[in-house]
Amino acid sequence: MANESRASPLHSMWSANFGYRGTVLHSTRKPLRLWFRAMWHITDQKYGANALGLQRALNLGSYHTAWQWLQKLRRAMVRPGRDKLSGLVEVDETYVGGKKPGKRGRGAEGKALVGIAVEDKGEDGIGRIRLRHLEDASSASLTPFDKGVVRQGSTIRTDDWLGYNGLTENDFRHVVIQSKDLKLAHLIAALMKRWLLGTYQGA
Repeated sequence: MANESRASPLHSMWSANFGYRGTVLHSTRKPLRLWFRAMWHITDQKYGANALGLQRALNLGSYHTAWQWLQKLRRAMVRPGRDKLSGLVEVDETYVGGKKPGKRGRGAEGKALVGIAVEDKGEDGIGRIRLRHLEDASSASLTPFDKGVVRQGSTIRTDDWLGYNGLTENDFRHVVIQSKDLKLAHLIAALMKRWLLGTYQGA
């Protein structure tokens, strides 16, 4: 592994002239094998990867380099123009960050509101998931979120929060249940918070 920090002349020629253009590997001076190790490390972490852990795993000399790699690879994991969710979709919101619990419909100091949309596949379990930062829990924020991540004509399942009242007017079928029964969205919220804790702990 000692030679992995330096790129070979063949690697440099290939990087400059062939397959790396337009990718996260463009202009890299690190060997491809090291990038693959980084990808493996990030996807193999149960509670999320952080830059400090990546630096240690790859024996990188710079925390900043590890942080840049992590950001590049995270961006590459999101497919542009990806399809919207469809079928039965459960939607909810949750606050993340801060020390005090937030109040729904209002801001909370040091907290961010995140919209959660998750496909309910019945016996097949959870389908695709979408998360997005929201300004607040009003219909002015929730309706664009729903329209942006869920295909119109789908069924959206929420609790009775007033911010979801405009769904039927936007060509969605709207099913209202008690908040405690939004089990898929609550599971995703819990996993997201655990992932965030693992991502930033010690970083």
